[in-house]
Amino acid sequence: MFPFIWEWVWDAGHYIFFGGMWYVLIILTVGLNWCIYKALKDTKEGKGSGQGHH
Repeated sequence: MFPFIWEWVWDAGHYIFFGGMWYVLIILTVGLNWCIYKALKDTKEGKGSGQGHH
């Protein structure tokens, strides 16, 4: 069933499932954006070259 179908009933199970789903999606999106930001920042500052660093 989809939310736009008239027979859809919002019960506790739907709230828990969709709440958890959106929580996980938000955490993954924030984490991915942070990694991209850090990679761009480190590359701009020359920290990510890998030459002569261990």
